Amino acid sequence: MNVTLRQRQKAGMISLYLDYYDQGKRKYQYLEMYLHPKPEKGRLTPEQNKHNEKMLNLAEAIRAKKLLEIKNGEFGFKDTEKGKGSFLKYFENLTEQRRGSQGNYGNWDSVLKHLQKFATFDVRFSDIDKKWLEDFKTYLKHKAKLSNGKALSINSQSSYYGKVSAALKEAIKDGIIQINPALQVDGIKPDDASREFLTIEELQAAAKAPCEMPILKNAFIFSCLTGLRWSDIEKLLWSEVQSSGDNFYIRFRQKKTKGAETLPISEQAYTLLGQRGKPEEKVFSSLKYSAWNNLKLREWVMKAGVTKHITFHCARHTYATLQLNLGTDIYTVSKLLGHRHLKTTEVYAKVMDKKKQEAANRIKLDL
Repeated sequence: MNVTLRQRQKAGMISLYLDYYDQGKRKYQYLEMYLHPKPEKGRLTPEQNKHNEKMLNLAEAIRAKKLLEIKNGEFGFKDTEKGKGSFLKYFENLTEQRRGSQGNYGNWDSVLKHLQKFATFDVRFSDIDKKWLEDFKTYLKHKAKLSNGKALSINSQSSYYGKVSAALKEAIKDGIIQINPALQVDGIKPDDASREFLTIEELQAAAKAPCEMPILKNAFIFSCLTGLRWSDIEKLLWSEVQSSGDNFYIRFRQKKTKGAETLPISEQAYTLLGQRGKPEEKVFSSLKYSAWNNLKLREWVMKAGVTKHITFHCARHTYATLQLNLGTDIYTVSKLLGHRHLKTTEVYAKVMDKKKQEAANRIKLDL
């Protein structure tokens, strides 16, 4: 395989182009770069010589880069057909794979709808480059709207763009593309998220308050005591709940990260699970994700006197912040939460620092 820089006389100038030859197929790429031809009599002017030298050096650099790209497979002839594949269809398939996780599926489905609005045609993988991604960022920032007509929050913009980048990473794993064009584009930096959590007093009050759906209450408190996500609690099997002497733990694979975990849990958390079922049965068998359940969750915590906007994921935040507040070191908390990187857990440390500052500012004297 080779790429050759060639010249062709055209309209009184010399046109530069690249000549490809691979597997019996020849292709040409005109560079839209031109040289001044030498006159039959006389010489080229110094300016013309300088122009020709500059164009030849630039064309040679393009030729070398193109050859490297082809050898790396970025524009390889073998991957041409894959590059013609529909990125939108691929993203739709990735979205469907997440249908079992309502929260995650809903986010991916929202991104898919925005991609369909943004794209004026069926986007191929070969269409996605730095400019396309920058244009999509601009769309998210200035044109994308929610169903109520409001603009996307900065965190939604960051999340939506991140999912497009994640899909391109997945395409690399699937052998569809060789290089992720998103690596050339800065992502959208999110705002520091406001992570609601319950204090130990609020959690105690919620534990005593009646709930219309007892299984929802048990699952939420269980999450507060273990840090398990909704997705892992919903699929938790009795075979994953194990014990050794007086110690209890859960051996499972995280649905979000796919990481295998062994999570120690307290005896109190274990008692919330109720009577042990068959190994293949779900622990919270009738627990389902729905807007109705979310409503009942908020009604329950309001009965406990909690006015914060509480969702099920706040239980995981509660576990993390309470552990840090009670003196557990951040490295241990990170391991208990199943975080791959310590910086993910540091968000909770920032929340605690903010709460400490707020507490310090509450004492004011009239001096």
